Amino acid sequence: MTNEQIKISAAAKNYAEALIEIAQSGKLSYDALAADLEVVNGAFSSSEDLTLAIENPAIDIKVKNDIIDGVFGGKVSVEIINFLKILVDKKRISEFSQIYAEFKNKYYFVQNIQPVTIISAIALNNDQKKQITDKLAAKLNKKIITAWETDADIIAGITVKINDNVLDMSLKNRLEKLSKSLMLK
Repeated sequence: MTNEQIKISAAAKNYAEALIEIAQSGKLSYDALAADLEVVNGAFSSSEDLTLAIENPAIDIKVKNDIIDGVFGGKVSVEIINFLKILVDKKRISEFSQIYAEFKNKYYFVQNIQPVTIISAIALNNDQKKQITDKLAAKLNKKIITAWETDADIIAGITVKINDNVLDMSLKNRLEKLSKSLMLK
């Protein structure tokens, strides 16, 4: 599920804001927080057993805290471990994916980063990717994080997805437009 598809609760937004305040206080940098949260998100995403154990209301909070220490100790900062323990204590750990998604949105805003998905008909080489990324960065006046995909159905050209906006510069799109305009005449 992408960030755009996740419905984010008011509580998750508040917890994400608390994480931003940790970075603003100087306890951890934005990048360190983002890296730690990525580790936690990866662990929850890849281990259904971990998620089920941490979210199970029948398991004692102390046991859950021990699991958090065992899984994340030495891998993420003490601040993030304590944050996870607060979520467990407040029975909000099931909202971690929402909190993470909202944190990423805030992190991208603060760091002036724009995630972009670029779809091309064929795999592009590094020089082509850099050229496209540089042009987008200059146009948007932001740092660009790109996800690259290939789709032979677009025939040629590229399609750029920025949030909910799509810039379709594919040959398939141009042919469809030409076909529609010919039908109208």
